[in-house]
Amino acid sequence: MKRRSLLTVASAATVMTLGGVGYAAHRRGKNPYYRGPKSDHFDGLRFFLPDQATDKSLPDVLRWQAKRQREPWPKSYPSPFPADRPPERSGALRVVLIGHASYLVQVAGRNILIDPVFAKRASPVRFAGPKRVNPPGIAFGDLPPIDAVLITHNHYDHLDGPSLARIWQAHQPLIVAPLGNDTILRNYDDTMHVETRDWGESVDLGDGLTVHLTPANHWSARGVQDRRMALWCAFVLTAAQGVHYHVGDTGFGDGGLFRDIRARFGAPRLATLPIGAYEPRWFMQAQHVNPAEAVEAFALLGADQALGHHWGTFQLTDEGIERPVEALTAALEAQGIAPERFLALRPGQVWAG
Repeated sequence: MKRRSLLTVASAATVMTLGGVGYAAHRRGKNPYYRGPKSDHFDGLRFFLPDQATDKSLPDVLRWQAKRQREPWPKSYPSPFPADRPPERSGALRVVLIGHASYLVQVAGRNILIDPVFAKRASPVRFAGPKRVNPPGIAFGDLPPIDAVLITHNHYDHLDGPSLARIWQAHQPLIVAPLGNDTILRNYDDTMHVETRDWGESVDLGDGLTVHLTPANHWSARGVQDRRMALWCAFVLTAAQGVHYHVGDTGFGDGGLFRDIRARFGAPRLATLPIGAYEPRWFMQAQHVNPAEAVEAFALLGADQALGHHWGTFQLTDEGIERPVEALTAALEAQGIAPERFLALRPGQVWAG
């Protein structure tokens, strides 16, 4: 295959990872994932966030791809931290980044994976699309017994079906996901136990630990004609050890999402927030915060500590691999926030509080 053809395939796979093929798909009249009553954020076919930005069009996607100013990434970007070997259980809050937006959270004696992606590519195909530039921060065989898996949304860099099937077969965890994602997950293993919930609903994980689903300024798409047909979310974990707010992807909007979290749950002890995949801004702003916006969200939340993810593992957008860290450092300095209060995590890096 010629180099130009290879680049075209790779670019298309990257767009698909972000659900880009869903931009043009508004003709489908039936939702393949979810059938439920209409609500203030479901019109009977698609989910939406009130006052959500207008969907990008296929010409917008083509314009981005045709005029990309994509900074090159290295083929390898190893973490300075060795792969973690987590304890079997932890009563205290212990968080480790597996890579990109994948975490192991240990708290209250429970082991929870968030958006676990162990694949070599975050892509719908194995031969093209964003490729890992560092190995997972925990080897699959070193995972402790997994009690629960939380899925924020169905884009390929967050919902890795083969990895989830493997986790299910090895650990039989409770899987919690927003409405409609159970249909997608059971395509990979029809024996999976998936608890789906709407925004504002919760699941009791036991031992005083509860996970709550909350809105995010984002969207969903897995294929060609399924844009916003499965719900997406952020998560709030509440326990005696404190409140942990986790966002997989979100745009900043007017900041109301973060004010609402603080009003409902109080200032979090920990906020895990995305800081990467944000350029070009004209295309990404509605769905991905940049580091300066992540710092503003941190301030609105009033969180004690923030950890940054969604950078440095898969190249999804145009910024260079170190740009999120550089921008985060500048934003924290501009706001007078001590840098240790908002860390840009690397795979295998552990935070314990």
